[in-house]
Amino acid sequence: MASFRGPNAVDLSLSVNGRTVSVHVPPHRSLLDTMRESLGLTGTKKVCNEGDCGACTVLVNGRPIYSCITLAIACEGRSIETIEGIGENGKLHPVQEAFIENDAYQCGFCTPGQVMSIVALLRADPDAREEDVKRAVAGNLCRCGAYANIVEAGVAAARRGKR
Repeated sequence: MASFRGPNAVDLSLSVNGRTVSVHVPPHRSLLDTMRESLGLTGTKKVCNEGDCGACTVLVNGRPIYSCITLAIACEGRSIETIEGIGENGKLHPVQEAFIENDAYQCGFCTPGQVMSIVALLRADPDAREEDVKRAVAGNLCRCGAYANIVEAGVAAARRGKR
């Protein structure tokens, strides 16, 4: 039988970037707002807040999701990975490096979501090709039009075996 919590704020235990954190949030609070407001993780961007643009993409159990339309309470017991958690030892993740090398960003609002979508793709398919990268970022809008460079960054990261 399902357990219901709320309508008042509830205590949640979330696994974010390999750390267990506790938050006290209303059950209707999105994962995005919980990360930004309760945990101070502002790398994931809040742009459309409707699940249309993909700027808020994070990985939940390794799969890309729109955190603006995902309830934080639904992520309890799952592994959440944000743009802040993909680098190691203070270094950028190889996909982030490929974005810099291929000039795959302009204003930067879509960049975290684009990077997270490509990270998920390359973990699932290290030999991803151009069409795979295009499909992986199809749900991530870039209003600046940097798509060609974004795809090239994904392909370059795959060629170098960077996941």
